[in-house]
Order: sequence, then structure tokens, then C-alpha cells
Amino acid sequence: MNSLPARVIRPRVGSAGLPEERAPFYSRVNVTEVQDTFYHPLPLRTAHTLRREAPPAFEFAIRAWLLITHDPGHPNYRHLRFALPEERKAAFGSFRDTDEVWAAWAKTDEVAQALRARAVLFRTPGAFKPTAENIGNLRRFFGRLDRRDYLLAWEPRGNWPAEVLATVCAELDLTHVVDPFVARSRYGRRRYFRLNGMGEERRRYSDEELDKLAALLRKYPGAYCIFSNHHRFEDAPRLAERLAGAPPPTGSAGPT
Repeated sequence: MNSLPARVIRPRVGSAGLPEERAPFYSRVNVTEVQDTFYHPLPLRTAHTLRREAPPAFEFAIRAWLLITHDPGHPNYRHLRFALPEERKAAFGSFRDTDEVWAAWAKTDEVAQALRARAVLFRTPGAFKPTAENIGNLRRFFGRLDRRDYLLAWEPRGNWPAEVLATVCAELDLTHVVDPFVARSRYGRRRYFRLNGMGEERRRYSDEELDKLAALLRKYPGAYCIFSNHHRFEDAPRLAERLAGAPPPTGSAGPT
């Protein structure tokens, strides 16, 4: 896989998705998490256009297609651009070891390559619980996956015990994705934080909260910090500006 130009390691701060006016945004943050790939992979020409128009050091992360992570009964399947074959519906989702899931990964990987993405997010729904079957599916999927040099990030939304998360993520080398104001990351060679508004999508993060995030990210210079709240296009640049400035006074505390 082609690599982006080498540079000093620093936190990646950005948003889930891009605003309509992309050029000014590229100059203020250094990563975006592409959301369209969750509903349907981007056409390759679109992915190549995004890669060309962004600065060379700007980074893309992508969200894996829901055909990999979500069962067909999930409401997000209504956004699919095609109808699933009725007789094969049980073959989709939950990381099943099926041709359908592997085809969905192949499309996700193809777009990631076109964007030269370095991170792939797998966000699983609350219905994906810590059962023996689901853990077995995770082991087979990530054990067989061509990982390239991706950071593979997993955000489970079900009630997974901390010790199970730590064990599974360490075994499969998955970064546990969390909102650092809500939970603690249980494993990751690099951290991946997603700011979801702490249960309030329209929440705008305060200056004090952003100062705490900046203090946290200074501990993890290679971390990703993605805002997915309603005000993400304002909050992400505000945090990036803090990280570009002088460090806070000694003793500044951040989320854990």
C-alpha cells in the first residue's frame, strides 16, 4: 500500500464526514472519518478525487460497510442501494465467515486503498453481544483478514465486560474505540477516540472539555480523535488549535 509522506507523529483530530466547504476544513484539521462507506462503498473515482484534492499529509479513516458488522434486521439497512437476496440474508453481518461478508470487506478495502486510509473503524450495534458465536466470528474474521498496515479500530455498542474487551482486542490487535469522557479504552497500540456528545448529539463541547481532551491527546501523540456530534465541524478545529498552541500548565487533567 502506498504511504503518505513521512511526518512528525501527532494526534489526528477531525470529524466524522466532511463539510460542504472542504478546502478550508482541510487546512484546520488533519483527518476525517469517511461515513458513506458504512452505507455503501464510495465509487472509486470519488475516492480518488477526495485523495487528490486533500493535502498530501491529510489522512482519511473509513468506516467499514454495515454488511460486515450489522445484521439485516438493523434499521440502517434501509439505506442500502440494492435489495438483499431473501434466501441469503442470514449470511450478512456479525463478521460471519461467508462469501457475502468477505465481498463486503473487499469493497471496503478497495476504497480504503484508493483513499490511502490508515485506519478502518468497525462499529458494531448493541445487538452484537459478547456471545461465544460473536467472539468466534471476530476471531475468524480478523484472523483471516489481510490487515495491510491498517489500524483496525472496534467500537462495540453492546454491553461488553471490560475484561472480555481487553482479552479480545489484545488477541486480535484491535484498538478499542471509546468516548474518553464516558469510558476507558481497554486496548490499543494507538488510541482511537470518538466524541459522540456524551449522549447528546447536539452538544457543543465547552472550552474546558476541549482543554481536557488536548491534555489527554498530548499523552497519546499518535491517537485519533474524531468528533461525530452535531457541532463536529466547529469542535474539531477548536481542539486542533489547542494542540497547535503551547502546552497547558502542569497539572492540567484530562479524561481517562
